[in-house]
Amino acid sequence: MRDILETLDGWCATGTRFAVASVIGTWSSSPKQPGAAMAVSESGEVVGSVSGGCVEAAVYELARQALETGEAVTETFGVADDDAFAVGLTCGGTLEIFVRPVAEAQFAQWSALAAAVREGRRASMATALSGASAGAFVLVRDDGRVTGSLGVSDLDAQALARLRRLGPPGPSGESSPGSGWAAPVDAPSASWPGTSAGADHRVMSADGSEARDFPAMALLDNGVTREMLPDGTRLFLEFFAEPPRLLVFGAIDYAGALARLGAFLGYRVTVCDARPVFATPARFPDAHEVVVDWPHRWLSGTRVDERTVICVLTHDPKFDIPLLEVALHTDAAYIGAMGSRRTHEDRLRRLRDAGVDERALARLRSPIGLDLGGRTPEETAVSIAAEVIALREGGTGRSLTETLAPIHALRASASFIAQ
Repeated sequence: MRDILETLDGWCATGTRFAVASVIGTWSSSPKQPGAAMAVSESGEVVGSVSGGCVEAAVYELARQALETGEAVTETFGVADDDAFAVGLTCGGTLEIFVRPVAEAQFAQWSALAAAVREGRRASMATALSGASAGAFVLVRDDGRVTGSLGVSDLDAQALARLRRLGPPGPSGESSPGSGWAAPVDAPSASWPGTSAGADHRVMSADGSEARDFPAMALLDNGVTREMLPDGTRLFLEFFAEPPRLLVFGAIDYAGALARLGAFLGYRVTVCDARPVFATPARFPDAHEVVVDWPHRWLSGTRVDERTVICVLTHDPKFDIPLLEVALHTDAAYIGAMGSRRTHEDRLRRLRDAGVDERALARLRSPIGLDLGGRTPEETAVSIAAEVIALREGGTGRSLTETLAPIHALRASASFIAQ
């Protein structure tokens, strides 16, 4: 959803009606995660994707239908369907798609969501998938402001209770990301078919392949979940966290390439170096922030969470050692350091002498990156990003031709995910 919000905001600003199609369920092999979205404007313009190309044509027609009728619709696409090959779904998976029309009455809500994401704020939304309110949603921002309605005050109250318990924290920190998002609500809702309340539900389909579904009361890695309320109303909950951070230390050419790739992958990138002649915005135009400070001092005072990626590219002991002493005691998801194997061994010795224990040292990825054989700054950046993605997703780093596991496997960790 995040990647299409700016376009949706533009359509709202010009008074253009549109329909949004969201993936609300996937089973077996699927190139897109629940929460992926595609939108179609009343003039026929398309933005986003729900399947990487497999069913876009059919979903386009559903969106046009929703715009004509003004009614939301849910459709399932799978290889068991008679028209599976007609719509191009040959990957072997199953997708459940919810399509909602958006008219002027909801423009302000969509613009508010786009603004929150643009500003790096947290937000969450609960959409009714069934009943008279299908397609309506309530939006909660991290400043506590609420917009929209499901049409019935009792439904609004139940939806807001779940969003506030499961979703991104507000300024007062009343809830927290990670495990806090998975805390059960006070009154568990009934499971829908294919879900299990309070647990990660994985079932086997008739052909023996693993099915992916939502836990009824816990967030999955990609920031979405769904529930059935006591009255039978089905809800789709989406959570938008601020972008994860990529902290790059060392204002060298490799840092410039890594900043470009990090921004492309959706990270908020900071480049930090103590040397003002090198740490300039002009040299790192793709970084969101360029800091001139001693790396260890700056890192000690900045926010680091379980999605943060730290890359130390200085390979100079006077910078590296105090910086890594701080980094290895943070909650960062990834900590990597550039340098030769000899540099790495010397670095480990110095860190041990500084009192860093073996458990902390085991977190250090050094030499940084996967063995791709590259040499240039851009190739090195790809190597580093590949290692980050492999660790985040539980990948092997091997060629897919050598593996037998599902290509689009269930995500291994929620630590890195940003919505």
